[in-house]
Amino acid sequence: MSFFGFGQSAEIDIVLDGQENRRTAEIKTEDGKREKHYLYFDGETVSGKVNITLRKSGSKLEHQGIKIEFIGQIELYYDRGNHQEFTSLVKELARPGELTQSTSYNFEFSQVEKPYESYTGANVRLRYFLRVTIVKRITDTVKEQDIVVHTLSQYPEMNSSIKMEVGIEDCLHIEFEYNKSKYHLKDVIVGKIYFLLVRIKIKHMELQVIKRETTGTGPNTFNENETIAKYEIMDGAPVRGESIPIRLFLSGYELTPTMRDINKKFSVRYYLNLVLVDEEERRYFKQQEITIFRRADKIRKNYQAALSHHNPSLLSDGGGSSKTSYQQHQEDNEEDEVKEEEKEQKEK
Repeated sequence: MSFFGFGQSAEIDIVLDGQENRRTAEIKTEDGKREKHYLYFDGETVSGKVNITLRKSGSKLEHQGIKIEFIGQIELYYDRGNHQEFTSLVKELARPGELTQSTSYNFEFSQVEKPYESYTGANVRLRYFLRVTIVKRITDTVKEQDIVVHTLSQYPEMNSSIKMEVGIEDCLHIEFEYNKSKYHLKDVIVGKIYFLLVRIKIKHMELQVIKRETTGTGPNTFNENETIAKYEIMDGAPVRGESIPIRLFLSGYELTPTMRDINKKFSVRYYLNLVLVDEEERRYFKQQEITIFRRADKIRKNYQAALSHHNPSLLSDGGGSSKTSYQQHQEDNEEDEVKEEEKEQKEK
């Protein structure tokens, strides 16, 4: 028995298959710190080994069962007692009984669905984690291990440019154009500002990338705006007929993909905000929503080898077996990159 802490206790360690070759990704914690965890994609198998080490030799550990869970959950910070689980899978590792020595258990969650990207924001957190529980009469022994999930999108074929106007009757008329409306996380925003009519004295102009996190519904809706990037377009007075080019590199900023109505709990949207300030400190602005998506990186040979070693079916493209989300999108994006390069060559 383990009354008053004098009985047997155990340490739990979770070792993931192929973790020595698996990529890691950083994610923010609630307190703003950064943690690294192993990176997975939708459709990938999550497997490994649970090691249970008894702390006292010669003493047994009675338990009511041992299980491992794969959980995807959304936690709203203002409603902490009510976690929303959108994925919950359970594997029984051991039936009720006794442990007389340190033991290891294999586990596998095959081709598990991971529909959303891991996210930590101002008012909400979406996380995936493994949880091992040794069920005991008084206090369970629990170990959790987080993983990071990235969702990938194909390069959109239809990606129209954005054209808008800002105007004050008889005082100001500006047209601005951005090369497209959908950008990947390492993309470049290219555009141009045209001054058609300028009768007020503008002293400053900048382009902002604004992130808007929306949580809750109805009266419990919270909007949190954060200015991610600022790009100074000009400092001084423009003249009629002048045009100013814009080139904003997104890779230097901390962005996530656009997330719309995730499990009816929250959204993350991005906006381009054009701001003008005149000599009397009056501000004029115009916002336009853009879509940001994650494109697959070039697949690494050792990563591909690790996948084929631990789950060969995910690498085959015949016999009805499926590829991983990562690989399928990587192939699609390589084709799209070739098309983009050919298009650029023709334009030149």
